[in-house]
Amino acid sequence: MIVGIGLDVVHVNRLEHWKKTPALLSRFFHPDELSAAMSRGNSAILSLAARFAAKEAFGKAVGTGLSGITLKNIMVVNNHNGKPCMYLFGNALEAFERVGGRTIHLSLTHERDNALAMVVIEGDPVEPDHQ
Repeated sequence: MIVGIGLDVVHVNRLEHWKKTPALLSRFFHPDELSAAMSRGNSAILSLAARFAAKEAFGKAVGTGLSGITLKNIMVVNNHNGKPCMYLFGNALEAFERVGGRTIHLSLTHERDNALAMVVIEGDPVEPDHQ
C-alpha cells in the first residue's frame, strides 16, 4: 500500500552557489553521493539539483518535511543500470520506519533550469496515536 508520495522541483541556479561552497555541499550530501555526482563533469550541478529535489520529496512523502532529518542521511545514487536509488541512514531511516515504509520508488529528471524528483513510499500504514 502507498503510505506517502512526495514531489519537488529545484531550480538549478540554486545549486550553482552551493557548488562554489564545498562546506554547503558536504552539509547536504552524503560523501558517496557527492563523489558520484561530481564525477559527472559538466552535468554535476544537474545531478546535485535532482538529488536535492529527491531529499525534499522524501520529506514530503514521510509527511514531516525535512524537519528533524539530516540531509546527508538521505543518499541518492544510481545503480549499475542508471536507475536512481535512495538509501537512508539515521534519522531519515527512522522517519521512513515511523510511517511504516518498506520500499521507496524514486524518479528523477532534469533539463537546463529545473530538476524534479518524485518519491513514492510503499509499506504498511501506521495508525496514528489518538490521545
